[in-house]
Amino acid sequence: MEKYTSRKDVPEKYKWDLTPFFKNEEEFEEKFKQATKDVDSLKEFAGCTKDANKLYEFLSKDINTAALVENIYVYSYLINDQELGVSSSIERKNKAESLMNKYMINTSFFSPELLKLSEEEYNKLFIDNESLNEFKSGLDDIYRMKNHILPEDKQNIITELENAMNHFDDMSSTMLNSCHNYGKVNVDGEEVVLSPTNYRKIMKSSKREERKVIRKQFTDVLNQYGDLSANFLDSYVKANVAECKIKNYKSAWDSKLFNLKLTDKVFKSLVSATEENLDVLQKYYNLYKKVYKYDKLYQYDLVLDLVKDNKEYSIEEAQELIKKALIPLGEDYLKLFNKVFDNRYIDYCQYKGKCSGGYSFGTLDNDSRILLSFNGDLDSVSTIAHEGGHNVHHQLITLNNRLQDREKPSIICEVASLTNECLLSSYLSEHGSTKEERLAGIDNIMGVIVSNLFGAVREGKMEQDMYEHVEKDGTLTKDYMDKLTIDALSKYYGNSVELDENSNTSWMNRSHYYMFFYLYSYAICISVASNVAKEILAGNKEMLDNYIKFLSTGSNVDNLDTFKILGVDIESKDVYINAIKYFDELIDKFNEIYEEA
Repeated sequence: MEKYTSRKDVPEKYKWDLTPFFKNEEEFEEKFKQATKDVDSLKEFAGCTKDANKLYEFLSKDINTAALVENIYVYSYLINDQELGVSSSIERKNKAESLMNKYMINTSFFSPELLKLSEEEYNKLFIDNESLNEFKSGLDDIYRMKNHILPEDKQNIITELENAMNHFDDMSSTMLNSCHNYGKVNVDGEEVVLSPTNYRKIMKSSKREERKVIRKQFTDVLNQYGDLSANFLDSYVKANVAECKIKNYKSAWDSKLFNLKLTDKVFKSLVSATEENLDVLQKYYNLYKKVYKYDKLYQYDLVLDLVKDNKEYSIEEAQELIKKALIPLGEDYLKLFNKVFDNRYIDYCQYKGKCSGGYSFGTLDNDSRILLSFNGDLDSVSTIAHEGGHNVHHQLITLNNRLQDREKPSIICEVASLTNECLLSSYLSEHGSTKEERLAGIDNIMGVIVSNLFGAVREGKMEQDMYEHVEKDGTLTKDYMDKLTIDALSKYYGNSVELDENSNTSWMNRSHYYMFFYLYSYAICISVASNVAKEILAGNKEMLDNYIKFLSTGSNVDNLDTFKILGVDIESKDVYINAIKYFDELIDKFNEIYEEA
């Protein structure tokens, strides 16, 4: 695949088109001035909850202002990420962040004011102005927070403190990625500078003895700063715990459940179903021993792919492969997915100065844009399918819902992306041009399940333990986190993977611990996605129809009811057990193809 040294060398067809947000810098500045004026005007609506007509006027103004501010913020974010370090982009992004902060402050009066209303006064608003029912779902979501919203002056203080203090994840990331010196390592006789961004790639390409040395060198550096990493994490968790107490939640976990509108039963079913079936995970790890003929398996071996498929895909080949894999989702779905390719929604290529990784980022009234670091391997192809799934989900929500009903939480959204990865894997396992490509397809989705189900449950449970420890006046020290990590790994690995003196460090570079119980969302979504994909591939037309309805459902339907559209009860262990059975079948299929002559 062709390499590029800078953005200007990349062909236009491989760059995203951001002009639907703003045609040029002049339009951006014009809209920024308008948004600033609109944000300032929102303060004038203080007291609007006493008058149903004034309230409707505010809500209509607010949602349109929010959409404009969001467009400004996302546009600025995208331009900054396409070429980091450009002073004009940094300045634009800072302006956008300040505007977003101003919007939040200028509307902070609203929730406390709404919650001062008695239930009788609140219900009367919808009688006085029936048009308010357009916003009822969102208003109900606020009103149910009656016991957890602070008075306006205190809420403003919390907002300001959050903006000033909640940067522990940024500090941790800066320390890990910019401040540490991980030194140089030898890979196949070549000296290479080691960093968190190339660590996994280097490990994959190295010999076993080299992997052992490289991992030790990397984790030795992490260990040196383990106390500082623990301090950052402890401060972040304590800040969240303090805020939850101030807002009258029983615990941080209780606040998460309340905001997701889910019961603890969902997560207890998830954890118990997973931990009762760890033998299937260990069966997967034993594949490594079989494939690589190892007597013992170590953590530094788990970075390897189970099959060495060196096939390189062009961007066009990746597009065609994905379109074939998604045919079971129907023509209407494929038309929306083709927009991703035809309208240049993706920024594909790697070059110096571009933000690494991959994401899909959209707004209330603009289709999302996708950032990639495409390098031609199967993982890159899978990432397009994944992020494209987010884009189509966003399109369907936009097409079928009012502006105020277009947001869904990650616990719903990840189903759309992971279902596509399951379908891609299935297609490759059946239609791969070589035995290696067929195996690589299965290996790819097995890796997704190991990470997103087993890994996410293991670390999600660790995160719960961390918060409970702090809520009992404990401190997240390096020793505490090391032990928590070793105990969890020992439980999940069993006798299949050997731990060593460096196994304690995995918590130190996990950014998800700074995302407030985000990990469980992956586990629920991959479980649901695998169920959906399996049924659709089996020709279940009802499931396909329900899946499109699921993707089209807005925020006016609660999470539990949204899942029920699929005929899935996430409070039941069945959905998680079925996902593990699917994983078990994948292991058997891998074995079957692997044994072929």
